[in-house]
Amino acid sequence: MIVGVPKEVKADEYRVAITPAGVRELTAAGHTVYVEKEAGVGSSIPDADFIATGAQIMDDPDDIWSTSDMILGVKEPIAVEYPRLGMKKDQVLFTYLHLAAGRACTEALVAAGNTAIAYETVRLSDNSLPLLTPMSEVAGRMAPLMGAHHLMRPGGGRGTLVCGVPGVRCAKIVILGAGVAGMAAATLAVGMHAEVYILDRNLERLRQVDHHFRGGLETVASSTLAIEEVCEDADIVIGAVLVVGAKAPKLISDELVGRMRDGSVLVDISVDQGGCFESTRPTTHSDPTFEVNGSIFYCVANMPGAVPHSSTHALVNATMPYVMNIANHGWRDAVREDAALAEGVNVVEGTVVYEPVAEAHGMDYRPLAKFIA
Repeated sequence: MIVGVPKEVKADEYRVAITPAGVRELTAAGHTVYVEKEAGVGSSIPDADFIATGAQIMDDPDDIWSTSDMILGVKEPIAVEYPRLGMKKDQVLFTYLHLAAGRACTEALVAAGNTAIAYETVRLSDNSLPLLTPMSEVAGRMAPLMGAHHLMRPGGGRGTLVCGVPGVRCAKIVILGAGVAGMAAATLAVGMHAEVYILDRNLERLRQVDHHFRGGLETVASSTLAIEEVCEDADIVIGAVLVVGAKAPKLISDELVGRMRDGSVLVDISVDQGGCFESTRPTTHSDPTFEVNGSIFYCVANMPGAVPHSSTHALVNATMPYVMNIANHGWRDAVREDAALAEGVNVVEGTVVYEPVAEAHGMDYRPLAKFIA
């Protein structure tokens, strides 16, 4: 199989979809790997490292898209890439897609008529998300750091030191969601000696969180009233809510933000899935924040892109077993053999086969089984 890795074109995205180690695995198995020139520079991986493990460097992304059987990416295609989606028939696109929050991208993939597999909906039998987990861990650990920076006056906030000092209270950090990202955020927040509250609807999960942190934070059963009560005097609110493959629920209204203290900071990790704050809209690392009712919103849609070297290696460690399976057997046989990978297939031959995406956009839906029987 010919595997193509174009350079990411989304604003402030420095990750790359493969590492030299990944290239070696593919080429050792007899596959061909094309990597766009300088695709890895943002992740501190020079072209020479890819060449040394067997990759071929190509200057023109159109050449990669038009010749590769499988395209590996990090972020979903953007408008400039839509014309490339249909350049080669029967091509597989394997990347983060977040289609429930992106109608334009969904329509472009449907029009292209090829197969699109989303990292974020690959799901194991225990409901864990092996290809989303590493980036959720990165984003979760970054969230309190970004919140702490913007809580300081130069960052636009009210001028509070997260950890406090003797005689002065520390910051109150509220985390919505006790999944992978929420737990990662809690780990950093507790380590920063903040006053931490974590909310979730799953009581058993909250018991696990309480046991894990040994009383180092407060667990709260999530409800509309509980969210309002705990957020009103919060210094930082972190949205870490995930509904697999679907839009995130809106949990923080602008009216509630208006009741929070001026200069408080809200960090929305869920922005890729539409966000869990009413006024969430995607921002970039170059222009990361905006103000809503006196509070600072940080809604960068590719948070792990700020630490691309760490993120790239963490991501590729997780994706390579699935990439190898597809390359060795073709996507249909790979999906038949691996139910987790089957959950990742979102679009096939111009049809949406992942029901939450079809529901989000009111589009036609057909079960994946119709295409792999």
